[in-house]
Amino acid sequence: MTLTNTKISLVLYLLVALPMTAQTISSKLVDAKTQKGIPYATVQYGEYQGVITNDEGRFSFSLDETSPPDSIYISSMGYSKKGFTLAQLQDSVVLLQPKAIELSGVYVFDKELSVDDIIEKMVERVPQNVNKAPVKQRFFLRQSEFATINKVDFGFEKSTIAELNKELIDSLALSIPKNGHHYTESLGDLYKNNGQYKLDIIKAADLYDKNQVGSFEELGERMQTIFTENIKPDSYLKIKSGIFSQKVQVDSILSDMEEEEAQKIKDEVEKDTISGLVDAQRQAFKELLNELYYQEDSKLDLISKTRKYEFTLVGYAEIADAGVYAIDFEPKRSSAEFKGRLYINIEDFAVMRLDVQNTERLRNFRLLGITYREVLYKGTMRFAQLPNGKYDLRFMDFTFGRYFAVDRPLKVIEKNKHVKGRRKQNELSLNIDFRMSPTQKWELVVFDQEVVPEDQFTNFTEDKTARATYMPTYDPEFWQGHTIMEPNQAIREFTVPNK
Repeated sequence: MTLTNTKISLVLYLLVALPMTAQTISSKLVDAKTQKGIPYATVQYGEYQGVITNDEGRFSFSLDETSPPDSIYISSMGYSKKGFTLAQLQDSVVLLQPKAIELSGVYVFDKELSVDDIIEKMVERVPQNVNKAPVKQRFFLRQSEFATINKVDFGFEKSTIAELNKELIDSLALSIPKNGHHYTESLGDLYKNNGQYKLDIIKAADLYDKNQVGSFEELGERMQTIFTENIKPDSYLKIKSGIFSQKVQVDSILSDMEEEEAQKIKDEVEKDTISGLVDAQRQAFKELLNELYYQEDSKLDLISKTRKYEFTLVGYAEIADAGVYAIDFEPKRSSAEFKGRLYINIEDFAVMRLDVQNTERLRNFRLLGITYREVLYKGTMRFAQLPNGKYDLRFMDFTFGRYFAVDRPLKVIEKNKHVKGRRKQNELSLNIDFRMSPTQKWELVVFDQEVVPEDQFTNFTEDKTARATYMPTYDPEFWQGHTIMEPNQAIREFTVPNK
């Protein structure tokens, strides 16, 4: 080999061996008038690529330094769209000037449409506007769960099991944290095809306190563990009534309920039984995307229930350089449960944004000492046009609040495996009063999306071995080099307290 060939080979080797350099841009978007962060604004750095600011206005994204964009465009409802260079965004505070929503008269129409005409055309155009083709989306999903324990009273009555005395039961109640926070963050590719989902998880993190109680089932598992540790080695326990096993408890009351209502409760319970990161994330997507306004099973289901709402055209705005109607909706009568605002494209009548919140409880169920309520349903959905002219989800922020309560007696029976017959030895009697208010919040950002051939969806195989990295304290370096939605202050400061 000649010296020249050796040099060429060395250069090629170095080019292959050196990793591609990436530049991370971090900044904060602020209202120029109020100096407050602008939440959920769009930061566009490619035709179909972008990121969303978090609820504090912070954002960051990573770019390949070999082909940086000429300009980054930032837009948000009520603000003037503005372009920036990379240098202007790096480690800076970006100011946007607020502007009022433009009133009628800005757009000129061949025929002025009434608000009812606009809604009718929006409904008619759903099959043409909503994307049904297979699509691959690079996503970041943050799931925040906040569990507030309103009351824990085990109601000790009597015990002939010496180890399971009132002192132990009272100490168990006192050991349960009254507030729990659980954050799950995942980055990956979502493959969607006609209601089916497949996931390729690139990286994921779990932030929570392993000592917290996030459900009745977790409380039951903790109690069973403590009970088992405090009885004789040759004894075992039978929990009569099964209050703390949601499966057992739900199955015991299903026969008293209508079939449809029973299935809804059963589906709610089974969410906690999913194992594995990929399965859990797929369930989260299924649950979240099922609430899109055009889905038949959505609680909102605005398409089939338009007659139940009063619509008001409040003005015009601009989203992604497209003119939109801004239309408020609220219930006509008590049978409707939501209020909000629709932003409908003036040209093709596609929904480009929807803001919604419930006006009353969605469900209020009580039977045999179990109470279940759905008390909060609030969120925003934003849609972007794909190269095929159809619209798909670009961003979703959704909060769902519930209330659980159990007020029932419980018997813990000690049995001995060496005793013949019924084997009953001793018994613990409790009267449980447990109340809990869990709230779930999802923030889903789609950074990049493309329509793919159906066989690409069919042939993709999920890696079920993917695992989330557990973090007792937030690590700011974990997502280094990846584009995500920036964490808010609560997440950045998250740490499990020393016990």
